[in-house]
Amino acid sequence: MKKSVWISYNLGIKGDYQSLYEWLDNHEAKECGYSLAFLIQNMKEDLFSEIKFDLEEHVNFENGDRIFITYKSQDNKIKGKFIRGSRKKSPWIGYASSGKNN
Repeated sequence: MKKSVWISYNLGIKGDYQSLYEWLDNHEAKECGYSLAFLIQNMKEDLFSEIKFDLEEHVNFENGDRIFITYKSQDNKIKGKFIRGSRKKSPWIGYASSGKNN
């Protein structure tokens, strides 16, 4: 089964971008802005696990590297999950004019 996947990546200054870009090129990914790519993934069973395993086989990740994928699940919901890393405090917190989220 083919699935549409968006991959957001942040490998920092010394990240293994060459291997990541090679992986993206091999998957015929399309550029979607700074550190964002779109690709069609052929999946067998579990999209998340398959992409995570494939990336970890090809890219040398370091502590602090982050990879986030967004995809449509079997129940037709848009989902997102970190393959590497986790959420950080948003840099825009405190910029709202009222100081609260609207």
